[in-house]
Amino acid sequence: MTAPVSPAETLRAALAGLLDGLPPKVAAQAVDRLIANYRGTTPTDAPILRDRADVAAYAAYRMPATFEAVRSALAAFADAVPRWVPGSHVDVGGGTGAATWAVNATWPEERPVTVLDWADPALALGRELASRNPLLKSTEWQRARIGAGLALESADLVTVSYVLGELTDAARTAVVDAAAVAGQAVVIIEPGTPDGYARVIAARDRLIDAGFRVAAPCPHSAACPIVPGEDWCHFSARVSRSSLHRQVKGGSLAYEDEKFSYVAATRFPAEPVAGRVVRRPQIRKGQVLLELCEVEGRLARSTVTKRQGLLYRAARDVGWGDGWPPA
Repeated sequence: MTAPVSPAETLRAALAGLLDGLPPKVAAQAVDRLIANYRGTTPTDAPILRDRADVAAYAAYRMPATFEAVRSALAAFADAVPRWVPGSHVDVGGGTGAATWAVNATWPEERPVTVLDWADPALALGRELASRNPLLKSTEWQRARIGAGLALESADLVTVSYVLGELTDAARTAVVDAAAVAGQAVVIIEPGTPDGYARVIAARDRLIDAGFRVAAPCPHSAACPIVPGEDWCHFSARVSRSSLHRQVKGGSLAYEDEKFSYVAATRFPAEPVAGRVVRRPQIRKGQVLLELCEVEGRLARSTVTKRQGLLYRAARDVGWGDGWPPA
């Protein structure tokens, strides 16, 4: 029997050959500009994805990384709401639909999905890619200005991924508030930089003020215990490198790690983990050192030694971003 093809494999197949006919130099220039925008601090009031070349470069270069980051965030969220499945999904600023693919990978069933973006070329390519996934064929791709005045239809799940950094402060506030009004659950993902983390924390505060409770990554809905300016909360997702990745970066590794910050919050009960591993575990001889964010709203260090048997073996396998202790 042939094993079923995963959404990630389907997406990779859909992206294959996307840059055929596009000069490599043009693709590389578009990628460089996109990286500067997504990692930068200057907001804009115009779409970042301007034309077919931009969209093709974005989809081939950034879409796999966005997909893996959102899927990682959604996996932690799904663990906190194990009996919940979204019946509908709105993806704000969804571009070519990476978050839509990630939602489908997390809860693999057909549902009403609406992707909103202000770039027609991105929506067109997103529709083309989604046609390769039977569970996404009915997705609606709608042009919308992402910012002040944004009105969203009600949905079980609203995602806002890699969008807030493109907006002014006022537009960010408007988008988060619109998501809070429309969604029963809201998941926001930004690059895992100090600025990206700051945007996530500001959104987290607004969601809590709107009556939401945090389901992930935080074990609590209290103030973040990280001192602003001294550190930032972020996680990592492994991404298989495409030929464009290798062409632009000149790397030899078959993968890279996408750093991201996120918050998942709900209006319904959730079961957050008792602690979250917020740094890469340090494995030493006979012990594992863990940096944790705990349910009491504080940061703590835990040392698990070989004498602790099963717990020690679990600690050797735990990853950055996982819950702790194991169930």
